[in-house]
Amino acid sequence: MTDYRIVALEEHVSFRRFVAEIDAGAIAGRGFEPGRGAGSRADELDEVGDRRLRLMDDAGISVQVLSVVGPGADLLAPATGPEFARRYNDEVAAAVARHPDRFAAFAHLPLSAPQAAAEELERCVKLLGFRGALVSGTTHGLFLDDARFSPVLERAEALGVPLYIHPGIPPESVRRAYYDGFDPAVSYAFANAGWGWHAETAVHILRLVLSGALDRHPKLRVIIGHMGEGLPMMLARCDATFGRVAKHLKRSVSETLLDQVAITISGFFTEPPFMAALLAFGVDRILFSVDYPFSTNRAARDFLDSLPVSRNDKLKIAHANADRILHLGGE
Repeated sequence: MTDYRIVALEEHVSFRRFVAEIDAGAIAGRGFEPGRGAGSRADELDEVGDRRLRLMDDAGISVQVLSVVGPGADLLAPATGPEFARRYNDEVAAAVARHPDRFAAFAHLPLSAPQAAAEELERCVKLLGFRGALVSGTTHGLFLDDARFSPVLERAEALGVPLYIHPGIPPESVRRAYYDGFDPAVSYAFANAGWGWHAETAVHILRLVLSGALDRHPKLRVIIGHMGEGLPMMLARCDATFGRVAKHLKRSVSETLLDQVAITISGFFTEPPFMAALLAFGVDRILFSVDYPFSTNRAARDFLDSLPVSRNDKLKIAHANADRILHLGGE
């Protein structure tokens, strides 16, 4: 095993006692199914202690940046979501405090109440030492380019912390139109990890570009996982197509993405998508991730060790880019 520090950015928790507070009908209506997705990894997601640390040690992973995945504050009413998110973030902060050299965190935001979400982000960054926030998919069918989420974008930019845009289960209308019609297990996989997650996150990023949201917030940093969610192979195509019609933008699509978006390798551990990401985004915008517990630390570490890049570039991917973007202060 090589001797470099490794920071993993897309590493998840979901605490049972918080999920139990959410109405079961709301959970089912959003598409969460027992035994699938986060429900299939409930034990690992609920544990932030000896077992997680042992698996990190076995793969030589130095730091996990924890983030909440699965049913959360966006399923609650605007009046109750902020208090729920606050307690959830306090619980994550307590886990980080028990092992501050091994864990950091992204905030869980009550996006059904955007102004409160902005305030919670600031509290988490300034008081709890969190490194940004993670947003999973749409909120009530809306992407972050919607004007009502401007307070969140403004606050993240002002604080100098990134928003990690993670996939979420597509809205029911999208699931029915695009992904249904197969065995239920196939349809679920098609809508989520098999395809839909990645397509929707790419759409999310393109909406932030095409709406002008990233032009309005030029210092906002966004992170996406899964080797760029298909965007690396589409940059030239986007420029050729949108360059003819999106005259309101200050920059081309690719210029905006390269200025403001970083990508992680989470869950994608083969060379072809990595080479596309490397050629399109460059090594300074690629960061290590596992997607724990949905992918294994060992598989991610073995892939990192095998990358056909120089040692200096490997160190950038392993930790230096994360240290810079998340202000981790690593060596």
